[in-house]
Amino acid sequence: MSKIIDARGLSCPQPVILTLNELKNTTETQLEILVDTVTAKENVTRAVNSQGWQVDKVETLDDEYKIVIYK
Repeated sequence: MSKIIDARGLSCPQPVILTLNELKNTTETQLEILVDTVTAKENVTRAVNSQGWQVDKVETLDDEYKIVIYK
């Protein structure tokens, strides 16, 4: 089971900051990030790629997105 970062309800750049802080401190090799805007989805995706993580998949759940990443 991957660790979940819940960034729903946060406005940019908070989802990106929350995600980047977690990437620096985690020992996990897979994470799930939950966001609720297209902008947050795009910004988080770019941010994790810039840190050497890969996006495995992005699932749309109603008006929310689950971004699954791995290293």
